[in-house]
Amino acid sequence: MENEKSRAAALFFSWVFLEKKGKKFHNSMEKFPLVYKMYISLYIEGEGKESNMKKFTLEICADSFESAKAAWEGGADRIELCQNLIIGGTTPSPYLFRQIREKNPIRIHVLIRPRFGDFLYSEEEIQVMEEEIKMYREMGAEGVVIGALTPEGRLDKAQLSRLMKAADGMSVTLHRAFDMCRDPREGLQDAIDLGFHRILTSGQKNSALEGWEVLSELRKESAGKIRIMAGAGVSPRNIPQIYEKTGIMEYHMSGKITVESGMKYRKEGVSMGLPSFSEYQLFRTDKGQVEKAAACLRSLEEA
Repeated sequence: MENEKSRAAALFFSWVFLEKKGKKFHNSMEKFPLVYKMYISLYIEGEGKESNMKKFTLEICADSFESAKAAWEGGADRIELCQNLIIGGTTPSPYLFRQIREKNPIRIHVLIRPRFGDFLYSEEEIQVMEEEIKMYREMGAEGVVIGALTPEGRLDKAQLSRLMKAADGMSVTLHRAFDMCRDPREGLQDAIDLGFHRILTSGQKNSALEGWEVLSELRKESAGKIRIMAGAGVSPRNIPQIYEKTGIMEYHMSGKITVESGMKYRKEGVSMGLPSFSEYQLFRTDKGQVEKAAACLRSLEEA
């Protein structure tokens, strides 16, 4: 443990030095090979391995600066950054990433999803996704969140191999495209073979609590080769239940609340987006929900 702390300290001070010099951390491998290797082994390769020590992780899905700030101030370990969370999330603006990166002290994993809808992607969409992954790697994102399926409902190993190659050393999460694949056990093995560090899943149900049986099986079958992160309907209230039933130690939630728009004049009868949602209500991560979830995981860790 002391050795790990020393490596982390060396990494931190090297990162500070590089930042002050205006250099991009991920491009420092040639001049600082030791630092880079420590970064890979401690912060990326370790992402996929189960530790002997009990360590819970809370990831908050955020699609705005306000939500990201609530995540890090509330005690989250990591942010999954996206935009348009109301439709399941799409790739965020690089300018939003930059704005958050400048203030945010915790890890950021960026969702790479070019559009709403299914996970069957054209060659042109995959090319866009490859370039976006490379861009976010250069900008300093610690990880990316990706997924792609074949028409038959299996992981598209050819397309995902290309995206993994573009990630080139980043931590990579397989998103809930996994929940739409035909066979979760086959999908698990494919994800391991492709080199993913974790799978975000609800156990192929609408919520993680509903899908606890598949989640439990996936955690056992993963055998420490990949992390299983429970997501969908996760809250401070049900985390203890999910943990008791599955043993899963990584949790993904938005912790969102509805915030009323500041607009005083409201045009009736005109919709600018999805008719079922009001233009005058915004979804934001609630710092209080994050604090409660973080406290819940701390208590489980200490139990």
